[in-house]
Amino acid sequence: MPGLGIRISPPDELQPQVTTKPLENAQLWESPHDGDGLQKTVSVFLDRPAYIRVSVHSSSSDTVEVGGVLVGDWCVDEETGEQFVIVKHALPARHTLQGNVYLTFTQDSLVDLHDQIEKRFEGERIVGWYHTHPRMGIFLSHYDTWLHKNFFPEPWQVALVVEPYSSLGGFFIRQPDGGLDPHHYFGFYEVDGGSGDSIVRWQNLWQIKDGSNHKGGSSNE
Repeated sequence: MPGLGIRISPPDELQPQVTTKPLENAQLWESPHDGDGLQKTVSVFLDRPAYIRVSVHSSSSDTVEVGGVLVGDWCVDEETGEQFVIVKHALPARHTLQGNVYLTFTQDSLVDLHDQIEKRFEGERIVGWYHTHPRMGIFLSHYDTWLHKNFFPEPWQVALVVEPYSSLGGFFIRQPDGGLDPHHYFGFYEVDGGSGDSIVRWQNLWQIKDGSNHKGGSSNE
């Protein structure tokens, strides 16, 4: 496997930031699997610039997979002790090997990504990765699972899969015992700065707002 032995993970001595969840500036989007009973290691807060960057990059090809890394902060809530990640940036990976059913981060990809983070996002870390499944749905393939385990091994690192043709998306998150269900994806909190509106257009998610559900792509109706 190209790049085998190079992990996109932080040094072992790094610890999560102690802060509070930005719930007052976010709105929850749930997946069809969120009520299935599986526990997750972290909750995901997705900043709008990162969502937009992922969406634009994902729509750049409907024939081959594209992807990159998610950059931000790993945190622990000071009141509840619950862990969460804030995804602030999405960096498209260059120098990848890609096809209609696979995406591989090469050694050149990893070096380039680390250089960008060091220069542009000092103090932040890779909290996960994203890639597309053009016309295939939301799941992790056997190779995706292998890549996640070997390149993103921290319990709090997540995997986002986007299906751009049908406008679908979801996060794969490890369970407390380290397990990862390749067909069970979770929703996330959209960080909107307290505006109350939404830009999420993934049709398989539901916005939890005022006690009712609103399908992705129609929350402003």
